[in-house]
Amino acid sequence: KNSAKAMEKELVTCSLQEKEKTAIDRSQIFQIPPRKDLETRVIVVLGKAGMGKSILVQKICQDWSNGEFSQFEFVFWFDCKQISLPEKRYSLKELLLEFFVKPQEGSKEIFEYILQNPAKVLLVFDGFKGLHDHENFPRCSASQPEKDLCSIKELLSGLIQKKILNGCTLLFTARPKDKLYQCMSKVDKTIEIVGFSPQQRELYITKYFEESPYCDSALKLIKECEYLFSHCYSPVMCRFVCFLCETVLEMGEKSLPSTLTEVFLKFFQQKIMLMQTDGTTTQNQESLATLARVAWCLGEKHQSAMKSDLLPSMEVKEFALKYGFFLPFALPRHSDSEEEEFGSTFSDFAIQNFLCALHLLLAEELRDKNLTKYLSFLSKKKKPYNWLDLMPRFLAGLMFLQDDPYFCSLSNEDAKQSTKKQKTLLKYIRRLQINTLCPERLLELLRCVYETQNNYLLQHVALRLEPDLSFLGIVLTPPDVHVLHSILKRSRKEFSLDLRNSGVDLQGLQALVSLRNVTSFRASLSDTVRLWKSLEQTKDYELLKASTEKFVLDPFKAKTMKDISDLSDLVEMQEKMMNCVQEASGCTRYEIPAIRNLRKLEFALGPACGLQGLLKLVKILGAFPSLQHLDLDALSENGIGDEGAKSLSEVFPTLTSLETLNLSQNKITDLGAENLATALPSLSSLKTLSLYNNNICDLGAENLAKVLPAMTSLRVLDVQYNKITGVGAQQLTDSLRKCPHIKNLVMWTPTIPYGVLEHLHQLDSRISV
Repeated sequence: KNSAKAMEKELVTCSLQEKEKTAIDRSQIFQIPPRKDLETRVIVVLGKAGMGKSILVQKICQDWSNGEFSQFEFVFWFDCKQISLPEKRYSLKELLLEFFVKPQEGSKEIFEYILQNPAKVLLVFDGFKGLHDHENFPRCSASQPEKDLCSIKELLSGLIQKKILNGCTLLFTARPKDKLYQCMSKVDKTIEIVGFSPQQRELYITKYFEESPYCDSALKLIKECEYLFSHCYSPVMCRFVCFLCETVLEMGEKSLPSTLTEVFLKFFQQKIMLMQTDGTTTQNQESLATLARVAWCLGEKHQSAMKSDLLPSMEVKEFALKYGFFLPFALPRHSDSEEEEFGSTFSDFAIQNFLCALHLLLAEELRDKNLTKYLSFLSKKKKPYNWLDLMPRFLAGLMFLQDDPYFCSLSNEDAKQSTKKQKTLLKYIRRLQINTLCPERLLELLRCVYETQNNYLLQHVALRLEPDLSFLGIVLTPPDVHVLHSILKRSRKEFSLDLRNSGVDLQGLQALVSLRNVTSFRASLSDTVRLWKSLEQTKDYELLKASTEKFVLDPFKAKTMKDISDLSDLVEMQEKMMNCVQEASGCTRYEIPAIRNLRKLEFALGPACGLQGLLKLVKILGAFPSLQHLDLDALSENGIGDEGAKSLSEVFPTLTSLETLNLSQNKITDLGAENLATALPSLSSLKTLSLYNNNICDLGAENLAKVLPAMTSLRVLDVQYNKITGVGAQQLTDSLRKCPHIKNLVMWTPTIPYGVLEHLHQLDSRISV
């Protein structure tokens, strides 16, 4: 039971970015290794808001209707925004056969067939929020799924916990977070949508303007505005940028807005102003302010939908529907006699975020000083508004756009108020201790400051950045990279960047690395090698050499087979680099500094891949001339055994700088100890050797004892928790007399009687008791 709990905890707290990522085709989504049981299979599709998760699942439904995914006889698709209204309760039968589709006849027989054949059922829940909801899943008490009414949370809980419709396939779409909570241990497959590549962005824009007279000029105009083009990695943002570009070109203008806030300000202005008359201006301003309040009230609850009759007025409802800010939907009825109910949902997450920022700016009850608490770079005690992740950027941007004619057309706020709010933000950021912010909050600060386009603020932040900037494990999207790049450029400092597990794309990595004041960087090995191969192909030897000089690898921890493969690719790249540099500069030899300077290498692949990974690693160990610390001890135990020990001992002569060798907890027996002992004297710099918690007996101890006098650099030997008895201990002690250079011998183990060990300690104080 305890081990099961430990496994559950390990699964729950795993980071998605630690997993290996491979591109897959849509047809592979439901390919899961076969299992003996017929339990429910859970698939999660992750992606930031606007990445196209909903389009993907709709396409899956369309493909199924055209004969694909024939393993399913029934596919049910639900928008979680619509079914998760807090006041609504359903039975499973109502959810499937009332909300999604209502059969004209035979619904009882259909539902019975579904219950008897769950493996033929696919349930798709689009926009599921349970993955990052810290509340415990409620227990589902639906013993009669055709009758019992439950909240959607209870139904989902029953499905995931396999208490309802066990054997079906569940497909959830959700926003990614740093950690996955609760049901991660139940997930069979995780897929992440990462957005458009630069080439796909260009294709989308070209297709959007295919029939337009502006086809040629639109792509050029968007690409000229690098920040907006970077936002086009998100399909939804790409559509907004294209819409705005079309509007700009139709009006004869020659440039696009420089920030996302301006894009949405202009979007709202265009939507409303094109259809309004002088008489409706004030009414529209009032309706917009009310709609913004609704957006904020829902956003605080992590919701974007509500029952239509809960809207403040019919005017607001008609306003929202008329301009496309709201989309209507029907709610299921428990019986035919019930009156039909309708709901309303914001048509887009970005629209709701913008309206939330607008509300905070226009709300009379909010004082200027209170506005800053809604920005996400606050102290750790304050809760950031993660769900409304664009809202802080829009809020900061709008504070500096309040004298903009477009903003004035949407609100009736006076200029004095706007200046006051700008001063509040300036004062707040001036007092902010930027060097104390965690990476995530720092990134949010940079995003917000960039949206203001205020030169003083941009320069102020740039000058106060710490020289060592770590974004380890923080996802850096293309817009984030653009913002970081533009602010770093403003600083006179030299920077060291840690970009590991940040998901930075090739273009972003190249842009950051090419900055003159970025003097060193760490990034994932695969991304770095891919960048170098790209620079080699384009024959940009100058940047190739500069980026290799900046790259830092030490210390390196290998946790997967991919890490070992990437390390091998790096060594292989050095061979190619010799040819490139020779061609460019005439040098006959070139070493990548990261390879030359690697001093500590940790190996933690675990028992499943430990031996396989080590056999691959030993082939390249000799390429690291400065390696001082080789650590093969891992909490999960690598278990390299005697075969691994033998393979490693064969490369000892090449490890001339090695000072610490940790082979603890690796299931090494006397045979492995004998192979190690034969080669250990060739480690001319070795100071510390640990063989803690292996399976070495007296024969292994005897072989080690024989070579100790020849290991003149050795200072510490640890053979604790092996199977050495008093005989082996005596042999090591006898050898120790011939080794004045050794400072400490640790060999406590249950198989050596305490009295014997105490006696040996009295003979030689270097033996630890």
